[in-house]
Amino acid sequence: MSPTSPGAGVDTNLIGDDDRWRFNAGEHERLFEVLGAQPLRSWSEPGRRFSVWAPAVAEAFVVGDMTEWQTDEAHRLHPQGSSGIWSAVVTDVEVGSRYKFRFRTDDGRWLERSDPFAQCTELPPATASVVADLSHDWDDAEWMAARAERQRHDRPISIYEMHVGSWRHAEAYRSLSWTELADPLADHVLGMGFTHVELLPIMEHPFYGSWGYQTTGFFAPTARYGTPTEFMGFVDRLHQRGVGVILDWVPSHFPSDEWALAEFDGTHLFEHADPRMGWHPDWKSYIFNYGRHEVRAFLVSSAMSWIERYHVDGIRVDAVASMLYRDYSRNDGEWIPNHLGGRENFEAVDFLRQLNATIGLHHPDVITVAEESTAWPGVTRPADLGGLGFHYKWDMGWMHDTLAYLNRDPVHRRYHHGEITFRNVYANSEHYVLPLSHDEVVHGKGSILGKMPGDEWQQFANLKLLYADQWCQTGKKLLFMGSEFGQGPEWSHDHPLAWSQMDLGAHRDVSSWLATLNRLYADEPAMHTGDNESWGFEWVVLDDGDNSVLAWLRHADAAAFGADAPEDAERSVLVVLNFTPVVQEGYRIGVPKGGDWEVVANSDDPVHGGSGAGSSGTIAASGPGAHGRAQALSLQLPPLGALVLAPVVDPD
Repeated sequence: MSPTSPGAGVDTNLIGDDDRWRFNAGEHERLFEVLGAQPLRSWSEPGRRFSVWAPAVAEAFVVGDMTEWQTDEAHRLHPQGSSGIWSAVVTDVEVGSRYKFRFRTDDGRWLERSDPFAQCTELPPATASVVADLSHDWDDAEWMAARAERQRHDRPISIYEMHVGSWRHAEAYRSLSWTELADPLADHVLGMGFTHVELLPIMEHPFYGSWGYQTTGFFAPTARYGTPTEFMGFVDRLHQRGVGVILDWVPSHFPSDEWALAEFDGTHLFEHADPRMGWHPDWKSYIFNYGRHEVRAFLVSSAMSWIERYHVDGIRVDAVASMLYRDYSRNDGEWIPNHLGGRENFEAVDFLRQLNATIGLHHPDVITVAEESTAWPGVTRPADLGGLGFHYKWDMGWMHDTLAYLNRDPVHRRYHHGEITFRNVYANSEHYVLPLSHDEVVHGKGSILGKMPGDEWQQFANLKLLYADQWCQTGKKLLFMGSEFGQGPEWSHDHPLAWSQMDLGAHRDVSSWLATLNRLYADEPAMHTGDNESWGFEWVVLDDGDNSVLAWLRHADAAAFGADAPEDAERSVLVVLNFTPVVQEGYRIGVPKGGDWEVVANSDDPVHGGSGAGSSGTIAASGPGAHGRAQALSLQLPPLGALVLAPVVDPD
């Protein structure tokens, strides 16, 4: 077939007035259906309408396999009014054709760029965009219909964070493909009791060692693991197996590679021109210009493309703090105050509100999560009430304080009791995810297990104690791959997880304990229905620093289950943690209900590799009371251990 030439009678007005206006106004949320390489009939047939935003150039062409990478008149793009968009219909391309855009600037320079809206790319380090077939027959209708119910605030959400390339290798130095990964991953996360997987950024990125955080293809899944339709099949299969998929997404910065977004049309189009606003000193990358309408539309459309094209269930936004503050990681004189003289980046705030409002309007069953490490107010407050509009925020404070506390020798913990209790001063200020993420197991930080003090027994006991604290607190849960079995080595993106350890003694016991915690989290209504509510958590023992003991109650909301409420939907759960390596005998803890209480989990149970210390079976509550309650339980607390108890439900 021959390309359409721009001769007489050819309509060069290819992008509609409404699409152009909404794009220039920053209000278009589906640019992935307008710009880039759009099909003329179906995705699998030849021919595409190529469109690109490059307002500063004098001429624009599409070049590639169909032109033998030469510029020719037959593949010239035409300006679409005053929108800054150039477009043309080309019929001599087919699925798999490689292409780029070539521009001539007013000063005579020639530039060659990949397509910012490319649906597919060459395998890095090659950089061309690729014409894609996005046809997929989805078979996840049951999951999609139930997603809103599954992802409510009062439902258990337990997230397995992973780097796709290093989870497991098919053979030496070859990562699993999307097709190879789906079922083994589902088997593993379901066996461990996780509800979701969260993928480190899988958007195309030139440098594998960036783990995806230096994104160049904001609409294209990386070619490292397969085609776009194979990624669709991966998500589809996880949904069929009952596993949700969250994507890590990076709208905070982008790399300076000259073939990508940087100085895209010869000007600072996507980024600020002034490095005090447009250059990130830590990551040596460009910062998006959130004040530019078209940039906001580009980013919102990117997020929406993953939700609509690929059926993902959540978006985790990376490095939100770096977006919110103009002086982030900068010294005096290296940043520009806002119009009020302050450090807040109001343009970024407006973008984040627009992002969350747009997703909420079109897909209210999709969750958004902020990695935000400061005390910025209202991150999870709705945008129309002055917040940023996220559903959840990572609780970085809990992570830092808890790891600092557990890193201490137990003999010193009594002097730092506030580290382990401070979280509950602010626990209800936002809706939180408690993360032990990839950031804690790289760059010389060692593994999570390696952070625990003491001999081997103490390290593993402390690790199980850490997970008990994480899973029994209010908030959703996130754990990075390998930590579920206490991997010994620090994570490396070049190597698969140390799977051989998972079946070894103490490592196996950690995974057994974590699976038990996930089961309790899902099965006991008190452990999740109040995850984001003040009534969901009540201190019982807060101030016993001398014994390094904590105890709290988790409360349920049976009404959340309606007619489907289980028989134990109203019962509270008691959590007791002993942060010392000694058994504590006869420790009395006040409880709100008399009668029998059962031990539903003990981290020192032999089934989890423990010594068998700690209360077990059924314990009767009796007087005298304690902690302001008329009834109390007399417990044996396991060393460096956790007990979880609940009142016995009368079957009658």
